[in-house]
Amino acid sequence: MSSLPSVEDLRLVEALLRHGSLGAAGRELRISQPAASNRLAALERRIGERLFDRDTTGARPTAAGRALAAEAAHVLDHLEGIFDRTRAAARGRILSVGTFPSLAAWLFPALAELLPDSTVHQVLDHGDRLVEWVGEGSLDAAFVTIANQMRLPATVTAAPVASDQLAVLTPPGVRLGGGRRPFAGLDVVTHTYDVSAEALHRRLSELGGRPKRMATAETAVRTGRLLRCAVVLPRGLARVYAGPDEEVSTAPVPGRFTLFLVTRRPTPPALAAIVGGLADRLGLERPSAAGPSTGSARHIESWSRRRPC
Repeated sequence: MSSLPSVEDLRLVEALLRHGSLGAAGRELRISQPAASNRLAALERRIGERLFDRDTTGARPTAAGRALAAEAAHVLDHLEGIFDRTRAAARGRILSVGTFPSLAAWLFPALAELLPDSTVHQVLDHGDRLVEWVGEGSLDAAFVTIANQMRLPATVTAAPVASDQLAVLTPPGVRLGGGRRPFAGLDVVTHTYDVSAEALHRRLSELGGRPKRMATAETAVRTGRLLRCAVVLPRGLARVYAGPDEEVSTAPVPGRFTLFLVTRRPTPPALAAIVGGLADRLGLERPSAAGPSTGSARHIESWSRRRPC
């Protein structure tokens, strides 16, 4: 028996995570529940780890099961695009590019403009995973903000392409206070690229606010409008989402970010050619000349290693 999982193994684990039931996963894959159960048991024996805790109420993933399901989703997504990428390669250049969700709606249109002769296959995930995929060769490039806070694979290089800082977006009728506690008694919704949410929220609490973390920039802005409260997020995103009657101002909280282009060595010529102009297309500042190890300014206290961008 091969030590590698089959596509059917990966599909079962991914479906089981979504459905929480062997029966439902089996119906999706058009196999019986006993067959699904036997396949899962065989896979667990090969790995040497229990992937799902199963009883009469369903199947709940273990830590190993969640990890394998995440890997399975990535592999299956890559496989599903093989024919499309092959056809695109026959017609011209194709690039597989990843970034984190909040930047996607902003970055990919800019890449479409800057790379008119290329087909860009778009991938969304967290920064650490994207860098790993570039290192293994399943992504051509990743745009992330953590390249200077992690050990990069030996096969990749990182170039700073833009920098940004925290800002405050205030919907109509929302007013901040003055003095040392500008958020005194106010709700504040937040979204950041890679600053520790705990450290940011602690600082906002010291300024009198009641911070609430949001998963994406769009979610933060929409929530701020609904609750009629200030929104703290990167300035570039604030400008993208701000309405004509909303104000964007410098945040009373320190925090700068550097956006990096991570590629395998050497950087593909098509991507190397756009590094200088991407900041302008995104409406961000051009970065300093510093490399990945020193390319961004100090952020708020310690970095959060959980799900970085």
